Parts: sequence; C-alpha cells; structure tokens
Amino acid sequence: MLANMETHSVNNGPVLSTKDILSTVIDCLDNNKATEINAIDLKGKTSIADHMVIANGGSQRHVAALADYVVKGLKAIGHKGIAVEGLEQADWVLIDAGDVIVHIFRPEVRHFYNLDKMWATDLEGSDAIN
Repeated sequence: MLANMETHSVNNGPVLSTKDILSTVIDCLDNNKATEINAIDLKGKTSIADHMVIANGGSQRHVAALADYVVKGLKAIGHKGIAVEGLEQADWVLIDAGDVIVHIFRPEVRHFYNLDKMWATDLEGSDAIN
C-alpha cells in the first residue's frame, strides 16, 4: 500500500508587518499612560531590529503593567515568540518582539542609560552595528 504523499502547509497564524507590530506597541503604551514615547528607526544602524520604542512608566508597578499591556496587545494581533526581560525589578523592561524592540523605563533609569541619544545618532556606513 502506498502512503499518501500530500503536502500540508503549516499555518503559524497571520503574517504581521513591522508596521503592525510598531503600531500595536505604541498604541498599547499610549493608551495606558506611558510618557515620553519615542520610536527610533534602526534601519541601516543595526541588524537586531527595524525599530526601537522607548517609553517611561511612573513607577516600577507602572513599568511592569505597561510591559504586560504591550505583550497582551501583541498576542492579541497574533504575534508569537515575544521575549521579556527585567520584569522582576521593573526598573527597565525589555520586550523583544522581533523587528521591534521595546524598552520601558522608570524616568531616572532612562536618563542614566540615555538610549534615545545613543540610537538616534546617525551612523556612517562602517560605524553601523551588526
């Protein structure tokens, strides 16, 4: 008896664009009272992501809650494979959503690390980080 050799495609859910992911992240942060939301285009600066979003939460509890809202928002649109770091302390939470990386800080921690300034700088060709 011959086995049926049909090929079945695997459906991993909807294909999300970077624009969809970025829009969802910004909406979740804005709707839940994050402050100083800054989206930085990383194209041509690094291969780790296309965009970085940096935002403030007013306290550790607010930072953790904002991270939770972002993760739930991304899952709601079908995004999978989201990694979260820093929830234990919640001074700085990093959400890796693939093409979009999200940093949520308490204001004084954000000021100390100053990622906005570091990543907003235009890099010359050989200075790009890979």
